[in-house]
Amino acid sequence: MTDNHVRIFDTTLRDGEQSPGATMTLDEKLLIAKKLEDMGVDIIEAGFPAASPGELESVREIASIIDDSEVAGLCRTREPDIEAGWKAVGAAKQPRLHVFIATSKLHMESKLKMAPDQVLEEVRRGVAQCASLCSSVEFSAEDATRTELSFLKEVFACAIDNGARVLNIPDTVGYTMPQEYTRMVTEIMRDVVEPANAKRTPEQGDVIVSTHCHNDLGLAVANSLAAVAAGARQVECCMNGIGERAGNAALEEIVMALRTRRDLLGCETRIDTRQIMAASRLISQTTGLHVQASKPIVGRNAFAHESGIHQHGMLKDRRTYEIMLPEDVGLTESKIVLGKHSGRAALQKRLEELGYSMGRAQLDAVFEKFKRLADKKKNIYDEDLTTLVADDVFDVPARFELLDVAFSGGSSDEPRGTVKVRFDDTEHTCEAGGNGPVNAVINALKQCTGSEGVTMEDYRIDALSGGSDAQGSVRLSISEGGIIAHGRATHIDVVMASAQAFVAALNHLAYQDELSKRRASGI
Repeated sequence: MTDNHVRIFDTTLRDGEQSPGATMTLDEKLLIAKKLEDMGVDIIEAGFPAASPGELESVREIASIIDDSEVAGLCRTREPDIEAGWKAVGAAKQPRLHVFIATSKLHMESKLKMAPDQVLEEVRRGVAQCASLCSSVEFSAEDATRTELSFLKEVFACAIDNGARVLNIPDTVGYTMPQEYTRMVTEIMRDVVEPANAKRTPEQGDVIVSTHCHNDLGLAVANSLAAVAAGARQVECCMNGIGERAGNAALEEIVMALRTRRDLLGCETRIDTRQIMAASRLISQTTGLHVQASKPIVGRNAFAHESGIHQHGMLKDRRTYEIMLPEDVGLTESKIVLGKHSGRAALQKRLEELGYSMGRAQLDAVFEKFKRLADKKKNIYDEDLTTLVADDVFDVPARFELLDVAFSGGSSDEPRGTVKVRFDDTEHTCEAGGNGPVNAVINALKQCTGSEGVTMEDYRIDALSGGSDAQGSVRLSISEGGIIAHGRATHIDVVMASAQAFVAALNHLAYQDELSKRRASGI
């Protein structure tokens, strides 16, 4: 790799999954990992193996299917964490151990209860243990941007001496400003990294600096780019900018900024940008986290032009109001119109163009759903296909099965909803009223499943495409006992879509509750 190559370290499966309610099943994680690999992501952080036996197995499964990307497991400097991390990623074709400890005075005193010299000893021992197992070791100084710079340099020098090849400078709480981050990276490059690299042989390779920025002040991407300009050659980020609190630096924004302003930054990635839109939709469908319409690069309005002045300019020359082409991020119009007469080959070709690669069994299942949908609507659009694929592969274990929905109402009648649900090997039927057909059906479902304590946190309806036969896409979030769960469904009838989405959310809630119990019991 040349020194202008910025490595993309994607932590969607680790930091991204820490978004409230974004828990993923193993099948979902495997699908996302393959998509990230296909995009050209350099390093995939698959998880935190010491968190639970289930997490360890999940990371190990991901490591077993990835060929072209490094697979990283996160671990604290503690010996059991490192052992779990290596157990999870050791069989990967390109394993990485990512070890961390907090270094700010606040964290050392309040959380770790450790003195600086004790932290240095932890760094020495932990990094050395990782290096004895793995040739690719990354060290992160948690809360680095609130760490005294002289101590941070000492910590990083210790990490290099004991085998770290990547030094990560996390802005853990999104606190720093670009000019501060620039100064920090510049001094660490000058005083720690460059002197160390001067002593290293070509076989050892250079130590590089990495950036990991959170978006609490809306500066995650700006800070990441400032770090790259100052010499960092790895950026840690998440698709769609998801992550804890306000999220992480958005992968798509980092990549397209580096591509669009190559003249200024002089750096490039190996990401296939044409797959960005498909990956964004995949992450959104998986996590249930809606992409804001005005979100840069992947938002619905990112390439929309309503102003007459803008439209006039666009008709003359697209460059007047577009600094990127929609095609560059995979936003294209299908040249094949799919409908009820379309065959399996046409469907497969379009799915591949959208970035989905699937085996025969999965294609057969999607094709059957495609045919059923084509009987109900004239044309099938890309959004319809994305949802068909999502509905096929993103299921969690189904405790509740929706069997039937009926509703009635009118201008003079109170809306009523009747539902039939199967759970615990028994069918249950309930009827309820509400302030509309959707509300009535949801109330009936709550009664039927014993979920009266569930709170509806968010409810959205979108038309997937144009036309009066457009499918309604319902996404909703529910909560109970501090757990947030998501459900999604599509149907030509929005009441049916709402009922299906609510049941999917109940299943997601039950799934997360079961995971919590397993983690608590150490299973």
